[in-house]
Amino acid sequence: MQIHHKGYVSGDPRVKPAAGYGIDRSEEIPDEMDVLIVGTGPAAAVVAAQLSRFPSVNARAIEMRPGRLQVGQADGIQARSVETFQAFGFANEVIEESYRNVEMCFWTPDPQNPANIIRHSRAADDSTGMSEFPHIYVNQARILDYFLRDAERAPGKITPDYGVEYLDCEIDPTAEFPVTARIKYVAGELSGQERKVKAKYLVGGDGARSAVRRSLGHKLHGDASLHAWGVMDIMLNTDFPDIQVKCSIQSHDAGNILLIPREGGYLVRVYVDLGELTAEDAGAIRNTPVEDIIATANRIVHPYSFDVKSVAWFSVYEVAHRITDGFDDVSDEERGTRTPHAFIMGDACHTHSAKAGQGMNVSIQDGFNLGWKLAAVLERRAPEALLNTYAEERKVIAQNLINFDKEWSSLMAKSVEEWEDPDELERYYVSTMEFPAGFMTQYTESAITTGLEHQDLAPGFPVGKRFKSAEVIRRADNRWRHLGHFHEADGRWRVYAFADEAAPALEGTAMAQFAAWWSQDAVSPRNLYTPGGVDEDAVFDLKAIYQQDYTEVELHDVPKVFQPVKVPFGLHDINQVFAAGHGRDIFREREISKDGAIVVVRPDQYVAGIFPLSAHQEIADFFAGNMTALEAGK
Repeated sequence: MQIHHKGYVSGDPRVKPAAGYGIDRSEEIPDEMDVLIVGTGPAAAVVAAQLSRFPSVNARAIEMRPGRLQVGQADGIQARSVETFQAFGFANEVIEESYRNVEMCFWTPDPQNPANIIRHSRAADDSTGMSEFPHIYVNQARILDYFLRDAERAPGKITPDYGVEYLDCEIDPTAEFPVTARIKYVAGELSGQERKVKAKYLVGGDGARSAVRRSLGHKLHGDASLHAWGVMDIMLNTDFPDIQVKCSIQSHDAGNILLIPREGGYLVRVYVDLGELTAEDAGAIRNTPVEDIIATANRIVHPYSFDVKSVAWFSVYEVAHRITDGFDDVSDEERGTRTPHAFIMGDACHTHSAKAGQGMNVSIQDGFNLGWKLAAVLERRAPEALLNTYAEERKVIAQNLINFDKEWSSLMAKSVEEWEDPDELERYYVSTMEFPAGFMTQYTESAITTGLEHQDLAPGFPVGKRFKSAEVIRRADNRWRHLGHFHEADGRWRVYAFADEAAPALEGTAMAQFAAWWSQDAVSPRNLYTPGGVDEDAVFDLKAIYQQDYTEVELHDVPKVFQPVKVPFGLHDINQVFAAGHGRDIFREREISKDGAIVVVRPDQYVAGIFPLSAHQEIADFFAGNMTALEAGK
């Protein structure tokens, strides 16, 4: 964390001074606003936290519940989500209070005595080093707390307006405030009152029964599996030896269990197979008493037993896989003729089983994908067409999720007799681990993602996939740091300049020539899109990474553009220069060409493109396709 460059900070540096709409923020919902966020689920909370960092954006979040979520249905946090938490500044806190998954145990019937189960095998959670962050479990309510706390700490000071229901809306794309939404107070002094508010953009993160989706005329399409599961969060005494390890448990004839330890050391989530259904009894199964679910669980884990002392929460559900026919308010006929003004995210546009641990995780990425785009458009740093990419990118991801979850949930429900090979489930779990971890997402070519023309310059940073961090030595203090951990959720593009083989120099190298163009050319992205009177890196976070050992890199040899000037005191930020050292070499680990490369990363941490150091015009053309040049005098 870098502080004090705008003046001495004596308090908590995570709590930012109010600015813009955060100053004297009204408790009453205004008649007009930039963004109306419906719901406070994972996707919506991310958008609120993101937009609160842009206090010039007037955003409100309404929630029908009278207060914060108490018990969350989701609890599995994949490593990609933890990387996102890092961007918002609370990854370490979440990890500290969560359960950290390190392996999965597979239990099957004992061949000598099928009535009993035995441990068949184990699989490490991340044996390939997909991420430096762990796979964890923690209550969804706590994740919402962190994002909403971040929104309240940010300059915009966004806090949810609880007890407010969204009813419906009308959209006139030609109006200054295209969305007219009808809302109703359902708690507090105004309970029962209805009113209309206007917004430039509407964001629906209001769950599987989304009123926003309904008002946009979209429907969820898909099917149900006619297989029921009971899920319960329990505290228990047991002789089952792996009660604090994630487990897949297959019994001979009583069904299957997916066991997931929870945070705190005492709470355990158990998904209990309740068997196949018919269309006639699908509704009745939802009334299964928790005592029956516990009894089924005990039959499955025989010869062990679960002595349940407390049930914190339980539910019965039928596995269903559904995806909406639209992610925004633009119809197929209108696509390309106007830009969207309403969006849906998370469970509002995709539903599936809980056993792959994807619901909250994919929803978080929905919100991260949309939030920075809204801010860029509303601050006039990007054209409105940027908002088309939300539906284009996230609908593909949602469909991939549905396809994966169908296969995973069907495997979890298979009886022992159906398996030809008892190791098949473990092999599938290990071979597909990158998908549930959140790292298979790869955005295709668009205005904000290039093609693969220069991928060979940095194979370890696949274009369209998330930027996979690696350790470097920060030259200012000679500490090794993860490069990607400096990527905050601040809406800035990251431009990583990986130097050529020549030692640091102020001129005569490809790196120096890039630096001169970036800082001096009137049509370089920095000069075209960075307004006056702000930090030199306010729009583009430019960093230099040299191949040499840090002992061979002196800051006075590094071009000044890599030491950006900060307002208001004109301080030079010397913390943006990195090198190899102590056995850590990002060039080797990420297969970066010795000729160097420019790696451009989107504000949501996905690699936008790879360029040669000399590709000045190509880089300029890329940003010209997704940013708006400043007006004269700005």
